[in-house]
Amino acid sequence: MAHMYWVIFALAIGGTAGLLQTLVRSGQFELPFGIGYYQLLTLHGVILALVMTTYFIMGYQIASLSKTCGAFTDTERKLGWIGYFVMTVGTLMAAAMIATNEASVLYTFYAPLQAHVLFYIGLALVIVGSWISAVGQLMRYARWKKAHPGEKTPLLSYMASINNVMWIVCTIGVATTVLFQFVPWSLGFTERINVSLSRTLFWYFGHALVYFWLLPAYMTWYVVIPKVLGTKGFSDNLARMSFMLFLFFSIPVGLHHQLVEPGIDAFWKGLQVVLTFMVIIPSLMTAFSLFAVFETYGRKKGASGLLDWFKKLPWKDARFVLPFVGMLFFIPGGIGGVINASGQMNQVVHNTIWVVGHFHITVGAPVVLTYFGTMMFLIPHCTGRSITKELNRMGLFLAYTWAFGMGIMSTAMHIVGLSGAPRRSTFSEYGGAAVAEDWIAYQLLQAVGGTFLFIAIIIAVILFISLMTGPKSDMRESFPVAEMLDEYQPAHRLVENWRFLIVVTALLILIAYTVPITQIFTENIPGAKGFRMW
Repeated sequence: MAHMYWVIFALAIGGTAGLLQTLVRSGQFELPFGIGYYQLLTLHGVILALVMTTYFIMGYQIASLSKTCGAFTDTERKLGWIGYFVMTVGTLMAAAMIATNEASVLYTFYAPLQAHVLFYIGLALVIVGSWISAVGQLMRYARWKKAHPGEKTPLLSYMASINNVMWIVCTIGVATTVLFQFVPWSLGFTERINVSLSRTLFWYFGHALVYFWLLPAYMTWYVVIPKVLGTKGFSDNLARMSFMLFLFFSIPVGLHHQLVEPGIDAFWKGLQVVLTFMVIIPSLMTAFSLFAVFETYGRKKGASGLLDWFKKLPWKDARFVLPFVGMLFFIPGGIGGVINASGQMNQVVHNTIWVVGHFHITVGAPVVLTYFGTMMFLIPHCTGRSITKELNRMGLFLAYTWAFGMGIMSTAMHIVGLSGAPRRSTFSEYGGAAVAEDWIAYQLLQAVGGTFLFIAIIIAVILFISLMTGPKSDMRESFPVAEMLDEYQPAHRLVENWRFLIVVTALLILIAYTVPITQIFTENIPGAKGFRMW
């Protein structure tokens, strides 16, 4: 619950910043009190994409391991609390620098933009805190495994452990660039920074970050949703296999974010594009598994036609509707991801607001709506409250309001992005170009969509506070954990062989990054010698 308090606070602050952004971009609103647009943009990205998600994930994974593996020891619990407080100190440090306009560098903090050193130290502490918490979780998982030799571990605990290992491995990149490049540079110890290296290390982390957000949503999709439906999950082995593939192919793919950058050989960019496409496989496995569950449920309820089962789904249960609406958004989101990662098609949309629209229908819809659906049962389960009819109805209203606002805003972003509208820029920065006149209507649509999203955020904050503070229930809300159709079949031996998992992950990373990073140091690359601070 300590983690969930931060989730709700971050949602309110980040959502307000998002609304103001869309209003400024529409050209119909000016920020008061000397607030800068890029200051606001940084706050929105950091507080929602980094702070809200990390707190939710750590809290949810702690709850999942406690549910499926049993209570934590004092040491494991203490590590969770230490990690929590280290993350909180780091968050407050970074937030203070953003609030004082000392860190308007966006959440990607690309050099040569420079922030105050406390911003970088704060981000590093958030990562270190998450490592400490993850270690406590991995200790609990390992203790269960040791106590039950030869048995397959509970599925939720396996999924949380895969996500923790992936997170620890991928954050080594961003921690390295922050501690050894940005901190000395911002303190004035070094005059220049190697921009090519800093961006490569960031994207070593940056794309895996997306799966760090997504895999906890998949945990809910695979394990919780079937139980909410009152049926069994499709396949335990398939779920473990998909998470194994995400571990392998989520990290060695960062160069597809750098396809237009100089200094990286085209072969290595192409290799990482291929590795990026490999992630499509576990995504399709997940879609197949989920819709098999939905159809099975519908058939049990009497559906007989090709698609009649769709009508039989529990459309009045917010715990189902919130994640399901997110799943639907992930269909066009996945298609957009294929476009972004493609060498040729990327040229059309690179650095346009199309990318922002894609980001919102992959993270801002599937991930966030699933987090909301998870909090619908997790908060009352922890606090001993109940989901009343009124709160369930509020959850449904949240799902459809969010979908309506996100649909309008992201569609406008995708369309105007195809005509070249840049990302990260305000309306006034278009410089009166003739083409900008064609973008006005789409900027207004973005503001309309952003307004509906802000209304949905207000609903969400009220809903989750109500779930915390409502009357106590005699019957504690359950933490739904489904049984799988192949529950009692053994897991494939390689899937739970952690030595194999880590060796393959490390090997793929070495193949994908050794030569490109070596070239940054050894070849004459534009920008590799660094930029002085402007």
